[in-house]
Amino acid sequence: MNLIAAAIAVGLAALGAGIGNGLIVGRTVEGIARQPELQGRLQTTMFIGVALVEALPIIGVVIAFIVMGS
Repeated sequence: MNLIAAAIAVGLAALGAGIGNGLIVGRTVEGIARQPELQGRLQTTMFIGVALVEALPIIGVVIAFIVMGS
């Protein structure tokens, strides 16, 4: 049962990160298309957002290891 819980935790974390990254990058491209002069600022903000979203699967993997260990 612990193995299934770990797999679900990692899978949902990866799914959430994929959706989040898609939304962030898509909205950034829209913003750059509307205002090309803000490209640098928008990309910087995008990279910070992507980094924060990518922390989710890492936390999911840590939770999976904790669940498998107990």
